[in-house]
Amino acid sequence: MWQFLSNIFKKKPQSEQQDTMKKYLIVGLGNIGAEYANTRHNIGFKILDHFAAQENITFQTQKLGDVATYKLKGRTFIFLKPSTYMNLSGKAVVYWLTKENIPLENLLVITDDLNLSFGSIRVKTKGSDGGHNGLKDIQAKLNTAAYNRFRFGISDAFNKGQQVDYVLGEWTDEENQELKERLDTSIEIIKSFGLAGINITMNTFNGK
Repeated sequence: MWQFLSNIFKKKPQSEQQDTMKKYLIVGLGNIGAEYANTRHNIGFKILDHFAAQENITFQTQKLGDVATYKLKGRTFIFLKPSTYMNLSGKAVVYWLTKENIPLENLLVITDDLNLSFGSIRVKTKGSDGGHNGLKDIQAKLNTAAYNRFRFGISDAFNKGQQVDYVLGEWTDEENQELKERLDTSIEIIKSFGLAGINITMNTFNGK
């Protein structure tokens, strides 16, 4: 599958290649179902939902996920909330990269991170899965760890043996109050990724 992705542009005229380079797949990781909607593990879904609400765009249920399209200054952003559950996120990522002819460098995966304090942001071009099952499956399906990811800190404020309950638990009242500003910043990160590129985005937002 990945060999097919790497050969996409060889089979297309230059004008079509240029159009494809202006397309971006933004994947918010999470689990489907109302019981997961406001959990820490679903921050990827929450960020994309916030973006959609702010820009008045609508998700449609399609193959392997809910999908929305957003256009900005000649760029096309494909937003994806996989419906495969977290552990099989890679299947949806590869399907939509292939379907939309989007190059790997135009992929951005949004995920929660226990190793970062609440609300902290790290945008990276590669890295380990950090024990995150969604990232682990994406890496396995892409056969590479060199893909862009936007890590949103949820902190590790849980007692030993309570990690699952914490990750699948809901935000506290205090966290919910602070989330709005962080969600607004997340929108700017996504726009910057498409308009300015990954390096400028990292330099602008990491640590803020």
